[in-house]
Amino acid sequence: MNFANTANIAKAIADGSWKPNLYLTNVSIAQFQQPDDFVAYKLFPIVPVAQPMSKFYKFSKADLARVNMQRKPAFGTVAPAVWSQDEDSYSCEVYQGLYGVDQLSARPFAVAGAPGVADPQVAKAKIAAEQTKLFMDVQFAQKFFKSGVWANEYTGATSTPSGQQFWQFDNDNSDPISFIDGLKTDMKREGRRTPNKLALGAETYNALKNNPTIIERIKYSGSSANPATVNRNVLAQLFGVDEVLVLESTYNAAAQGAEADMQYICDPKGMLLCYTTGRPAIDEPSAGYIFAWDMLGSGQHMAVTNFQGAPGTHSEFVESLCSFDMQQVSTDLAVYCKNCVA
Repeated sequence: MNFANTANIAKAIADGSWKPNLYLTNVSIAQFQQPDDFVAYKLFPIVPVAQPMSKFYKFSKADLARVNMQRKPAFGTVAPAVWSQDEDSYSCEVYQGLYGVDQLSARPFAVAGAPGVADPQVAKAKIAAEQTKLFMDVQFAQKFFKSGVWANEYTGATSTPSGQQFWQFDNDNSDPISFIDGLKTDMKREGRRTPNKLALGAETYNALKNNPTIIERIKYSGSSANPATVNRNVLAQLFGVDEVLVLESTYNAAAQGAEADMQYICDPKGMLLCYTTGRPAIDEPSAGYIFAWDMLGSGQHMAVTNFQGAPGTHSEFVESLCSFDMQQVSTDLAVYCKNCVA
């Protein structure tokens, strides 16, 4: 058969008369996650630290908020005000992933100039970076976005709420705007900061987009050409926060060799309302911080490196490293809501 043109080559591959044995295409089917879906860095700021473990001060909110000024007595002074402080500590663990490359198998790809992730060395480097970000998202979910980790917690209810409950957002009785306004008012009073970020699980976000009270607020803002839609920016304006985040990072919960069990890393029915500063500082509160240590002295707390395997193995390894400690530092500046949808 004449393989002189693209059409003939495509036909030959389709009918099986020619089977190429070298990856010449610049297309690969690799389901890397979209970079914007990773969540670990979006909510709480990174605090670079010079040492893998140390302490930090926590000033007493009660003392800072108490009125200590008194009328000065004649010829005397008032009693000195009492200012107390506590301390907490962080400890950055070092985490590692290794990904092997057989140099003999990889050589034909290098010689042929195989593009992108078709080259095993390029592929393993990208996998290493992806795995680091995936691991940090899992740690984020365990530390910050689940039931039982924050002192302030509410639970969605299908019948009349009481105590620390609220109507689930997919219930016709639900008024999310009033509910979140109440949470913001309480946090301002107790924590002295107005919450500025709202993180939503995937199902919670979908329920809010279709909540009748929210749709009622915006239904007259559209036109035939540009119908009114509920998105993250609209929700941020309705709830009075700087940013609404949708936590859509996913992972395979199944063991090696088992059929894939794809799950959302962060509880899809959860919600976290919090205050977080954009500029980490010793005198600036935040619900949480991510303490990150530059373990290699390269200016990065995440690193992807290569090193050779043992002599005679003709192998090399791609290594991913990261070092961090995710911590709640002001627990009265966050409230977690679980079971936001039925």
